[in-house]
Amino acid sequence: METVKLDKNRLWLVTGAAGFIGSHLVEQLVKQGQKVRAVDNFITGHKKNLAHIDPTQFQFIQGDICDFELCKTITKGVDIVLHQAALGSVPGSIEDPLSTHKNNVDGSLNLLVGCKENGVKRFVYASSSSIYGDQPTLPKFEKNIGLPLSPYALSKKTLEEYAELFFRLYGIETIGLRYFNVYGARQDPNGAYAAVIPRWIEALINEKSPEVYGDGGQSRDFCFVSNVVQANLLAATAVKSKIFGMSFNIALGQQTSLLELFRIMKQSFVELGYKVNDVKLMHKEIRKGDILHSLASIDLAKQHLNFNPQIQVNEGLRETILHYIKSKNTL
Repeated sequence: METVKLDKNRLWLVTGAAGFIGSHLVEQLVKQGQKVRAVDNFITGHKKNLAHIDPTQFQFIQGDICDFELCKTITKGVDIVLHQAALGSVPGSIEDPLSTHKNNVDGSLNLLVGCKENGVKRFVYASSSSIYGDQPTLPKFEKNIGLPLSPYALSKKTLEEYAELFFRLYGIETIGLRYFNVYGARQDPNGAYAAVIPRWIEALINEKSPEVYGDGGQSRDFCFVSNVVQANLLAATAVKSKIFGMSFNIALGQQTSLLELFRIMKQSFVELGYKVNDVKLMHKEIRKGDILHSLASIDLAKQHLNFNPQIQVNEGLRETILHYIKSKNTL
């Protein structure tokens, strides 16, 4: 897919840099010869996610954005922040709301204050589709938000409000990206709250039945990670002043049920020689805080960011599956 060309050299700060999306951002920035400062505390990120990138081409700092002094240090001299660091689990936030608030709200506020004190111009951050809460209408439009269904959703809503306030009060050019079900290489398949696609790929590689919460009729707007990388770069380099303080849906703008997702994945595995024709989903009770259906309107992002996601679900899934098979074979 076409890459957003970065026309001048800047110093970028990527938080959550050893995580799934953060590592893809570091990779693309380094590829374009940008100066990159990468930060992660390895709570959910992994060193191996950055292992393929030449360590002499970027600066890595192991640290936690819950440390305000660290936030003041890492934002010095920075032109653009791409803030991806968060505890990203809805069920995890219901079990442990304190940790979610500390990392997602207090940590983000530390970073925003660091940006204010050090004169950082642009702050692009990861928000979430969970912010729509109990608002039932599909597709989701940015202006129509319901009540949050989890501490995670509330933490992202609070971050959006802080970011908008910091633009109005201090002039930091903040832009929020509401991610919808991002997937791709290096997404962690392990852990109690792993996303559905890497969990299912891991199961199918081993020719086992993947677990699904509910009947599989739930639908999601699955967005391949390279589309999300492009959205971040577009937001980071956008020149329209009217977009600052705003948030945008970042998604494919298409709905795929989990049953359809499973069918596509099985087909890819069969084509790759795996004996999964007879593998069926194993149904479990639906989880508290999960929504049944999700679909984004991406009209606003198209209009103001020139966002045009190019990788469709079939292509993205195949590329993701090939990555996990290759990773397994090289362990």
